[in-house]
Amino acid sequence: MSSLTSLSALLQESGAQFRIYDMGRQISKISVKQFALIEKGQQIYPKPYLHHAWLALLLWNPKQKAQNVVWFLKFPLDEQGHLVQAVRDDFINRLMLNINQMLSSADISEAEDALKDNPFSFTPDQEKMAVFHALTAKETQSPKSQYYPLCQNYFSGHRQWSDWQDLGLQGIAEIAVNIEDNKKQLLSNFAHFEDAPLIALCSALEHSNIDHKLATQISTKLEQSLSQESPNISLCCALLRALHGSPDEAVKLDNINKLLNSTISDNAEVLTTIAVKMCDLLTQPTLLQLFLEKLATGEAGQQGFSRILADLMFNEKLRLAILQAFRSPERSPQLSQAIGNMFGSNFSQ
Repeated sequence: MSSLTSLSALLQESGAQFRIYDMGRQISKISVKQFALIEKGQQIYPKPYLHHAWLALLLWNPKQKAQNVVWFLKFPLDEQGHLVQAVRDDFINRLMLNINQMLSSADISEAEDALKDNPFSFTPDQEKMAVFHALTAKETQSPKSQYYPLCQNYFSGHRQWSDWQDLGLQGIAEIAVNIEDNKKQLLSNFAHFEDAPLIALCSALEHSNIDHKLATQISTKLEQSLSQESPNISLCCALLRALHGSPDEAVKLDNINKLLNSTISDNAEVLTTIAVKMCDLLTQPTLLQLFLEKLATGEAGQQGFSRILADLMFNEKLRLAILQAFRSPERSPQLSQAIGNMFGSNFSQ
């Protein structure tokens, strides 16, 4: 085992089946081949978040899928977006001190102790944890939670719309992950759901693929919400997040523009949601210019402007797009000042 120099090799040597997931902006799979290239420094990390790679490794016994364990790992990235090799090596060395028992045991659940006191482990927030558990249960063909039938009853209209307090976040996540089994009911009743369960559902749907019909329902609900005298900001942000799984880029661009031209466009939660959850679309020049103007005058202030842009500019494509936008002769004095405060007055000239 001492000759192992990569996490990929260690996982393959263990004899366990495994899947690798990105846990940063959204939950998505990373192929074994892609991760090997990332480890070798031959590919930058595809979706950096806060200058780190946020990973989940699902391992299970190939003979007993119910025997599984998850490692949540957070690794820093260098300025080019590559995995920091020295940190990865340090993690492997620490892991090797605890791993022998796992490799010699038929019970893979003992691997839970392998990350004990490891500085590179992290715990996802409750919302992501629920979605991830739903995804891994589907992957390993494990039973769904006790909350799943309760949620099915609610979202299919077999309970009062106001009777949602006992649904459980895990059950709602399972509805979203098993979208094909529940899509018909969601489409029929989408307009009736109370705000609280709808926010939870939409926040889970951002990690799933949704079709045009459901995206249309979500878009309609967002437009209706924005037309209110005092829009529910959390609901509007959740509805936008749910559209991440739509393959229709035009629909997503349209809804981001609606938010940025609404009465809540300067809200910190709105701007952060766009930056974190829809950042891939900010390479579109017109949208990016509008976003930067709103961010420069938004309620998050200079600190929010600088923090959000520091994260976005870690992505090479976004960095180039943002630098070009910074030099636009049409930028407002407020944007110029915010840029100058972040980088120095000479930069914004």
